[in-house]
Amino acid sequence: MAAFVVVLAVFMTNLDLWIVNVALPAMGSGFAHGDRPASLSDLSWVLNAYAITLAALLVVIGRVGDRIGQRPVFIAGVVVFTIASAACALAPSLWVLVLARVVQAAGAAAQLPTSLALLLAAVPADRRTGATRSWAAVGGLAAAAGPVLGGLLVQIDWRWVFVVNLPIGVLTVIAGLAALPAPAARETGPLPDVWGAVLVTAAVGALTGALVEAPGWGWTSGRTLGLLAAALAVGAWFGLRSARHPSPLLELHLLRLPRFGMAGLGTFVFGVAFAIMLLSNVLWCQEVWHWSALRTGVALVPGPALVPIVTALTSRAVRRFGHGPLILVGGLLFAAGMLWRTVLVSSTPDYARDLLPSMILTGAGVGLTIGTLIAAGVQSLPADRAATGSALVNSFRQISATVGVAVLVTILGTRVGAGSVDDFRLAWALGAALGVGTSVVGALLLRTRTAAPALEPEYAAKA
Repeated sequence: MAAFVVVLAVFMTNLDLWIVNVALPAMGSGFAHGDRPASLSDLSWVLNAYAITLAALLVVIGRVGDRIGQRPVFIAGVVVFTIASAACALAPSLWVLVLARVVQAAGAAAQLPTSLALLLAAVPADRRTGATRSWAAVGGLAAAAGPVLGGLLVQIDWRWVFVVNLPIGVLTVIAGLAALPAPAARETGPLPDVWGAVLVTAAVGALTGALVEAPGWGWTSGRTLGLLAAALAVGAWFGLRSARHPSPLLELHLLRLPRFGMAGLGTFVFGVAFAIMLLSNVLWCQEVWHWSALRTGVALVPGPALVPIVTALTSRAVRRFGHGPLILVGGLLFAAGMLWRTVLVSSTPDYARDLLPSMILTGAGVGLTIGTLIAAGVQSLPADRAATGSALVNSFRQISATVGVAVLVTILGTRVGAGSVDDFRLAWALGAALGVGTSVVGALLLRTRTAAPALEPEYAAKA
């Protein structure tokens, strides 16, 4: 029953990602200025404000879970996420929606690391790779359902993509209070540097703002250069503070653990590619092929539907061969899917030749890669850092998603549907290159040890 509660919460937060992406063009029309829909740069903050907030809070709230127990933090996160979803559905303007998404992200930040820690605590150590990959595969199930459900809900009104979270959230809270065990052990010591969370939010926000506004402002404008300079300066401040603070938000010594550092790098690189792929496919189908949200959702199903299938079918392979080979192959499959679109895409709809093969290749790549990268990262840390470790890995994912969306907006321009075929080709070629980069990380993981926590006592002591 406890596993069911965890799965339900993870399903809800991952479902939200997919249905919001599918609904984004409809939100642009809903918040139109006269006959002009909201700009892509403005709409991107519906995704990016959520991702930035989530990335900044994951480690802080993950450590709170380590300290007071995963159960109360998890339940509180579900409650906040559910209430914020209602606020999103009722938002009277785009920027009120963005603010509600910030609160929603705070709830998600309490759920994600604690849910994985609760799951890992319930399984033997030799089954944790499978449990971690299954936890990630729940996102694949949500991804398979999300596009179609999002398309159906948008036919009613885009606000229903948030209303759907309410019954799931209520059920999760009721079941969680009944089934989840009370916390047994608590960590002592100070919380992570909260000011560090403010700094990383400001740095990523400034970088994102520069990227999404540069097409309209100009790359050499004072505002663009000012935001880029601010991102660099605040990011450097965050790095120095993390190096000197007694309880930093980012424990830099953990990055020196070979497998954790590599897994974090791979998670970031692949996350940028994944964000580019997801949003570009939605925009292409709705704004270039002029398909409805429902038809778009149905068209996108094959890729995400493959994720849990591939994850399940390769569970023995990861135990036999380790994380590296699966990440290597997964990155190459993803790159092949992106290159397929780069070469064969046409503004005339041709689903069977263009989009479907690409979705199958990228879906298989995601199924091999995302859960395996998370497992490689989390399992390379000491057991008492399960929640904090998963929070760090997921922070890398969220920051990479923000960067990916911002890069795509930079390539396509500020108006939804304004990107030419060549612009989309450039975005997909970049996604392919990042897929190859992920494969390189997989190859490097082949050369590192698999039992990092036991073999790196100096880092385990610091953690």
